[in-house]
Amino acid sequence: MNFIEKITSNTEETITIEELKNVLNKPKPKAYIGFEPSGSVHLGWKICTNKIKDFLECGFDFIILLADWHAYINDKLNGDIDKIQLCGKYMEDCFAAMGINKNEVKFVYASDYIGDPNYWELVLKTSKATSVARVKRAMDIMGRDAEEAEKDLSKLFYPAMQVSDIFYLKLDVAYGGTDQRHAHMLARDVSKKLGITPPVAIHTPLLTSLQAGGRMDPIESKMSKSKPDSMISIHDSSEEVKNKIKKAFCPEKQNIGNPILEICKYIIFPELKKESFIIERPEKYGGNLEFKSFEELENKYLQGLHPLDLKNSTINYINNILEPVRKYFDDNPHNYNKIKEVGII
Repeated sequence: MNFIEKITSNTEETITIEELKNVLNKPKPKAYIGFEPSGSVHLGWKICTNKIKDFLECGFDFIILLADWHAYINDKLNGDIDKIQLCGKYMEDCFAAMGINKNEVKFVYASDYIGDPNYWELVLKTSKATSVARVKRAMDIMGRDAEEAEKDLSKLFYPAMQVSDIFYLKLDVAYGGTDQRHAHMLARDVSKKLGITPPVAIHTPLLTSLQAGGRMDPIESKMSKSKPDSMISIHDSSEEVKNKIKKAFCPEKQNIGNPILEICKYIIFPELKKESFIIERPEKYGGNLEFKSFEELENKYLQGLHPLDLKNSTINYINNILEPVRKYFDDNPHNYNKIKEVGII
């Protein structure tokens, strides 16, 4: 697999492939992903950590922005900046627990540069290069309606700050989930007006809620820590994983909006590398099944593979994936215990 194939694997879109090829010709290109520190971490983050590993293997300098002041603007953790920053330290642990070597990435907090006049110059230039209407359209990156800016002006700062983060950090690639698309496209449009090379925008899918009902808006129906039954926490016990997946939406012969198939595609198969996906069944029900690719599994499911067979195997694989995460926090409990003590989770 070449670098282009690796970077674009399991993504929804890359804007643009030609620009990405140019970036990959640089000796040390820079990419980032941004997160608001705002609570516990769920299984969907595995998509991000796997993609970060891809960037690192392709020679990128990679920044994980823990956007503490953005979380403050977005009223996360009741706007308590101390709790938000404490949650950021816990999130650093989450990345390490999911296999990201802390020495190979750079963790940056917005508070590291929020006092730099050069940053605010970029915020003002970005604001001059766009309209209020365009900024309001980008507010879905916050999970907010545009109307909320009517009573809290800071909400309008958020998209301009996110665009300025990309410029300030001198990034070649802005990576995120599909929910970040509007901000990244705004950055590309503004960059052209400011004479800055547009960042390549790469987006991976959002895992669908375990209780989704099929063809729903992917942002509206995503796993969310605000709805515990909709997601698998990386801290869930093996029994909790089992119970949640057993109850999950997984209609027969349906692949659209099926969270269990999505977990197989985006979480399990990337972990398998060259190993096969095995469904264990008694001989009286046809015996074990082996799948060398997700496409083989998906086709079998559409032909009538029973949802319970798929769920049982998914439970086993997810618990195997989460086992090292559980061990990491057993060995490194400090930040996790602190956020529990102060009521963050």
